[in-house]
Amino acid sequence: MSFQPNGVSSVRSHSVMRRVASPEVEDDITTPPTSAPTSTSTGIEMDHLTSDIVSKLRFREVQRELERRELDTSGTFTDMRTRLKEVTTDSTKGDSSGDAVRVIDGDVLNNAFKAKGISFQDDSDPDFDFNMLCKEIYSLTEKVHWKSASRKFKKLIKRFGHASPESREIPEKVFTEVLTAYMQSRLHGARAAEPARRAMEEMVSNGYTVPAEIANTCIKESLGFEKDGTHEGFAGIDTALAMLAAVELSEESPTPIFVDTYEKLITTLANEGSIDDALQLLRELVVEKADTPSLRVFADVASACVEGANEPEKLMTGLAYIKATGYELDNIASTVDGRGILAAGVIAAEKINNIGLGLRFLTAASKAEGCEPDRGDTLVANLSPASQRACTIIHRRAILKAVENSGWKLAVKLLELMLERGLTPSPSVWRNVVVLCAKEEKSRKATALLLDWIDLWKQGRADKPPLRVFNTVVNACEVCGEEELTVKVLDSMQATHETQGNLITFNIALKRLAKNGNTMACEGIIVGMLQGGIEPSVVTYTTAIAACVAHPKQSGIAVEWINRMKSRLVQPNVITYNTAFASCLDGTVEGTTRASVLAAGMIADVKTQVNSGIIDKGDYTNIIPNFYTRTLGKKLMKQLEDQIKAGDIEEDEAEAAVRVSLLELVDYLKSDLAELAGKQKSFVTNEKPEKEKVEEEVETTIAEAADEELEYSIAISTHRAAMV
Repeated sequence: MSFQPNGVSSVRSHSVMRRVASPEVEDDITTPPTSAPTSTSTGIEMDHLTSDIVSKLRFREVQRELERRELDTSGTFTDMRTRLKEVTTDSTKGDSSGDAVRVIDGDVLNNAFKAKGISFQDDSDPDFDFNMLCKEIYSLTEKVHWKSASRKFKKLIKRFGHASPESREIPEKVFTEVLTAYMQSRLHGARAAEPARRAMEEMVSNGYTVPAEIANTCIKESLGFEKDGTHEGFAGIDTALAMLAAVELSEESPTPIFVDTYEKLITTLANEGSIDDALQLLRELVVEKADTPSLRVFADVASACVEGANEPEKLMTGLAYIKATGYELDNIASTVDGRGILAAGVIAAEKINNIGLGLRFLTAASKAEGCEPDRGDTLVANLSPASQRACTIIHRRAILKAVENSGWKLAVKLLELMLERGLTPSPSVWRNVVVLCAKEEKSRKATALLLDWIDLWKQGRADKPPLRVFNTVVNACEVCGEEELTVKVLDSMQATHETQGNLITFNIALKRLAKNGNTMACEGIIVGMLQGGIEPSVVTYTTAIAACVAHPKQSGIAVEWINRMKSRLVQPNVITYNTAFASCLDGTVEGTTRASVLAAGMIADVKTQVNSGIIDKGDYTNIIPNFYTRTLGKKLMKQLEDQIKAGDIEEDEAEAAVRVSLLELVDYLKSDLAELAGKQKSFVTNEKPEKEKVEEEVETTIAEAADEELEYSIAISTHRAAMV
């Protein structure tokens, strides 16, 4: 039975083409331009075989060339090589067309001599030479003169072997003695590996069974520690496979091959990068022979799949064989080899982007017993730089996916697992989880995570949390009404960044005051900002105006804030104006009049911006009246009508001083100005029709809208509430 890539069987299939043993034959080798090297084929093909080339081919190379020519691949290595030599380009048949040599038959010659009265008689021992060769071999092998014994053995086979005209039945002792001599000193540094392989093939061809101890020892000692299993260029994996194929040819009583022999073969194949061959031998051992190899073999194959060969998907086949042997993933992490398998599994999962599979391997490792004082998953995650990197990437991807799905509980759990497993979350991972908890209004969890982050930073195990994250958590605490947590986070920010906050921090503080309608406190904060050298932004002023919408509405203060921000060259936007309009819905004539002034100012600002020809996004402010502006304008118009009916204001006065600007605001969308302002906005913001937007642009637009709504949350909620 000859070695094949699908195990040790006689089924024909593609085998591995390695390399020609000598540089003299490289000119006869061509490499197809489209064939990329893999673990099962290097893409080398022999177009013109000669006897010299065939004599230098290795076991799997000979198999491959026979398969390419659809020739029989059964038998020993010598049989296959002989079969291949018969089809070489320099093979010649006997040619009788030239000068013929006349050969006289022996009987004819004897009869001629007899006719002359001459007769011959041979009284010599016909077995003398045979017996003498055998005795010489015994003597040399006893002295372990293996080279001399090899030459005598070769002479014996050539003259009296089963394929010679004078064939004799060679005693089994000759083969065992020769092989025993070869076995000494690890096949004499593997230099006796090829003679041992030929002796084993001859022994099987003569009908004998190679003793198990001899066969297994020769196969194992043929495998060295170099990548292809050689000992300084001698023997190697192909020699060992040829031996394996030879000893398994005995159909009556095949030589038993030990598990440790298979293990060494599989490990060497894996280290060489022949993953398919290693897996097929592993399959034969586990499935066909029902043996249980050690976890070390599986670890070697798994490591080769993700490192040298870089074929992570094939690791799944190896894991199936692990399960078939009875090993359980939940228990193997208690051994070093088991942890190596799981670590390779995590690396493979990261390479094929299977997040769930990678986390499953780590969960299995965490259940293993006997890893104290550490946990199995911690040991797996930190087994090597490659496993640590893969585990970190898998956790990060899982957290990002949880953030996308707003799964704050899962994101927090994954972050906690990263820390428990000795992994270091990046600042972006920390930020994503904290911000997710804040957006989901889980202020206590967001605060706890932020404080944990600060502790790790103090220990030198994490980067410093940025100021923006503190602002986000403070905002969440304000929204949830957690005043104590707000103070705690602000104190932590002071200790971490040595600052009381920045513009965003003040804006967050303003939100709470605006929600309570505390206009005086809002003014105090803005004054403090100016004194501290922090220039209020449009968000700051808009939030302060939102305080004027709370009961009782204070439209006068709202208008004053509009004037102040313009005096400091801060342009009100549409949300600012809408919030101010909402403060004017107080039922008073003064409120309506102020709304009329605001409407006129808003339209004037739109005209000024259109006429300015602004084309830079940084200089542009969205002042264009929107749906909410129109709705608020209609409510103000109704408020005006009610005041006219109640006699609070004369109709002529209302028509001249109030109604015109409010009506212009309500009918804005029908005007030419709206069309011009819309074109300017589209040009500045580079907006495209929905069909032309690519996915990334749509996501960016959604994100920007969400950020804007978060910043203006109080102001938007006040003027929308005023519309109800």
